[in-house]
Amino acid sequence: MEIFREFTFDAAHRLNHLPDGHKCARVHGHTYRLRVHIAGEPDPVLGWVVDFAEIKRLVQVVLEPLDHHMLNDVPGLGQPTVERIAVWIWDRLAPELSGLCRVELWENATSGCVYSGEPSDA
Repeated sequence: MEIFREFTFDAAHRLNHLPDGHKCARVHGHTYRLRVHIAGEPDPVLGWVVDFAEIKRLVQVVLEPLDHHMLNDVPGLGQPTVERIAVWIWDRLAPELSGLCRVELWENATSGCVYSGEPSDA
């Protein structure tokens, strides 16, 4: 079974190394939408995979350095594309959120990224 919870956060960024005149090279902002998916079996007593309140608590800690910040200034983020932001979020959530199986990050209503961690060598 897979459950999910959605979040939003607002942030600004600019993308470096783009051709002259590219609109994304200028400072601009997005209202990002994040969906965090957790896989597992419901607890036989509690009936849930994980408490949604616990997901919220963990995700809010991860999003705090991003929300209403300039993403170019966030340590470890580098070129703040939606792809790199999704990996950055995953890398901070995975050690804390058992069963994390996917993060989906939209930078607008039609564009985003799905990340499920690095493929296993097994």
